[in-house]
Amino acid sequence: MHPTVERVTARIAERSRATRARYLQRIDAARDQGPARMRLSCGNLAHGFAAAGTDKPALRAGRAGNLGIVTAYNDMLSAHQPLEQYPALIRMAARNAGGSAQVAGGVPAMCDGVTQGRAGMELSLFSRDTIALATAVALSHDMFDAALMLGVCDKIVPGLLIGALSFGHLPVLFVPAGPMPSGIPNREKAAVRQRHAEGRASREELLEVEARSYHGPGTCTFYGTANSNQMLMEVMGLHLPGAAFVHPGTPLRDALTVAAAEQALRITALGDDWRPLGRTVDEKAIVNAMVGLAATGGSTNHAIHLVAIARAAGLVVDWDDLDALSRVTPLLARIYPNGSADVNHFQAAGGLGFAIRELLGAGLLHPDIACVHGGDLRQQAMEPWLDDLALRWREPPARSLDDTVLRGVAEPFDSEGGLRRLDGNLGRAVVKVSAVAPEHRVITAPARVFDSQEAVLEAFAGGLLEGDFVAVVRGQGPRANGMPELHRLTPTLGLLQDRGQRVALLTDGRMSGASGKVLAAIHLTPESADGGPVARLRDGDLVHVDAGAGVLEARVDAAEWDSREPAPPPTAGGQWGMGRELFGLMRRSAGTAEQGACSLFDEADRPCTH
Repeated sequence: MHPTVERVTARIAERSRATRARYLQRIDAARDQGPARMRLSCGNLAHGFAAAGTDKPALRAGRAGNLGIVTAYNDMLSAHQPLEQYPALIRMAARNAGGSAQVAGGVPAMCDGVTQGRAGMELSLFSRDTIALATAVALSHDMFDAALMLGVCDKIVPGLLIGALSFGHLPVLFVPAGPMPSGIPNREKAAVRQRHAEGRASREELLEVEARSYHGPGTCTFYGTANSNQMLMEVMGLHLPGAAFVHPGTPLRDALTVAAAEQALRITALGDDWRPLGRTVDEKAIVNAMVGLAATGGSTNHAIHLVAIARAAGLVVDWDDLDALSRVTPLLARIYPNGSADVNHFQAAGGLGFAIRELLGAGLLHPDIACVHGGDLRQQAMEPWLDDLALRWREPPARSLDDTVLRGVAEPFDSEGGLRRLDGNLGRAVVKVSAVAPEHRVITAPARVFDSQEAVLEAFAGGLLEGDFVAVVRGQGPRANGMPELHRLTPTLGLLQDRGQRVALLTDGRMSGASGKVLAAIHLTPESADGGPVARLRDGDLVHVDAGAGVLEARVDAAEWDSREPAPPPTAGGQWGMGRELFGLMRRSAGTAEQGACSLFDEADRPCTH
C-alpha cells in the first residue's frame, strides 16, 4: 500500500475507535438475534405477508431469504425512470433462487437538474437526510434478510446508504440503472450556455441544445454527482462488478439486476457467507471512496456526503484526509466538466474496471474489503458481458482504448487528484481543480460581496462586474438556507474568465457536481449564518486563494479585521414557500459542511438529540 494511504487509513481508524466499536457492537447484536421475521408476533407476521401471493408460504415458514427493496423510482428523474420495472424482475429472480422479495418502501428523489436556481434547490441537500429517514422507515418492518437499494442520483445514493447503515447487520447491494446514450457534445452545450448568458443565444436555442443533451432514460452523461455516486459504489464494493455504466433497457442491464437479487440471497446471515453492510463500509472502503473521487475528478458534493456516510458507520473523517489522499492520487480520467468526453466514452475506453485495476496496482486502493459480490476489490475490476444469455465477467482492457479520456498511473493527466482542502483566516473550504487550468488556480483580487447568486447575475446584467474580483456569495450554508448549489453562476463566471478577467468564487454554499473551469472555493465553514469570518468581508477586501498551497485568506489589516462586526444574515428567502418552512428543524440541526452538513447526528456522532 502507498504510505499515505496507509497513514490516512490508520488515523481514521484511531480517531474513530470508540464510535466504530459502538456501531459494530450494535450490528453484531442485531445479527445474533437471528432471522427477523420469526421474532414477529403472529399478527405482525400475517400483516407482513398478507399481500405476498405466491411468496406467502416461504415468508410464513421463514427459512428462505427475503429481500427488502427500497426504491427511489419516479418519472421526474431520467436516471430513475428505468427503475419502474426492477421490483417485478427482482421478485422473479428471488423466487427462482428459492427466496422472496418485497418492496419495503419508496424514498423521495428530487432532480437537481430541474430545481437548479429555483427555491426547490434549498430542499436538495436535506433531501439526502429525508431519504435516509425514509430508508430507515422502510427497513423498520424487520421482515428482511438483505436489502437492495434502487437509486442513482445526487442525494439519493448517499441518503440510501446512510439510512441502510442503521441496519448494518443486513447485506445491502446497490442496483443502478445506467447512463442514457450520448447526446450532443458537452462543449457545444457549454458554449451555448455561455452565449445565452451574454444575450447572444435565444431561450429556444438554449432549450434545444439542453433537450438534445438530456434526451432519454438514464443518468445524465456528464461526470457530476450522480455518476460519481456510481463510481463510489464500485470502489466501496457495493455494486456487482462493472454495474455502474451499463445502459438501461439492455439485456446486460437486466442480467445484472437479476444477478444482484441472487447474490443478495447468498450473503445473508442464513448462510455461511454473511456480508453485512456495516462490515463492508469500514475505514478502508471510505479511503477507497476518497481515492476514487480524486483519481476520476469526481463531484465536490462528496466532500460532504462521504463525511456523512462515514459518520453513519461510526467513522470520523475530515477534509485533511481527503486532501492528503488527493495529493498522492494521479488523475486518470478526463470526463466533462474535466474534459470533453462523457461517461459513455469513459466506459468505452476501459471504464472503472481499468481505473480500479490501475489504482490497485499502485497501492492506492485497499483490495481487502468485503465486497458484496463475494470476493474482494480485485474482482470488482472485472467487466460484465453476456455469453449468449449467461452473465459472465472478464478482465478489462490491458491498456486504455482512448488515452484522451482514460489513462494509467504511469502516464496520468496530472500527478495529483482533483480536490483540495483550503485553510486560512476565512475558515476551511474545498476546491475542485481537475477542470481548472494551472494558471487559474491562484488569485489575489478584491472581493465583491453578495447574498445570493441572483444578486451576482443582476450585477453582471448591469455591467458592474469589471476587472479582477472574487465573487463572495454568503448566506448559502446548511443552517442559512439548506446549502443550495449555485450552478447558475458557472456560465457567467466562465464567460468573464474567457474575456480575460481573473475571477473566482468563494461561498459557504455548494457549487455542483458539474463544477467547472473557474476557481471555486466552496463549502466554506464556519458559514456566515454561524458568524463565520466570511461575514466580516466587505467589498474591496483583498482575498487570496491558492489551490496548490491550500491557502484561503482575507488580506486585511489584523486590527481592522478583529474589530469588524459580522454582517447580519440576509432576511429574504430560504425560509418560506416551496416547502422550505417544513425543513426548519433540519436547518437548525445541521452540522458544518466538514461534518457532512448532516441533521441526523450530533457532535459526538450519535443520533441527533437537538
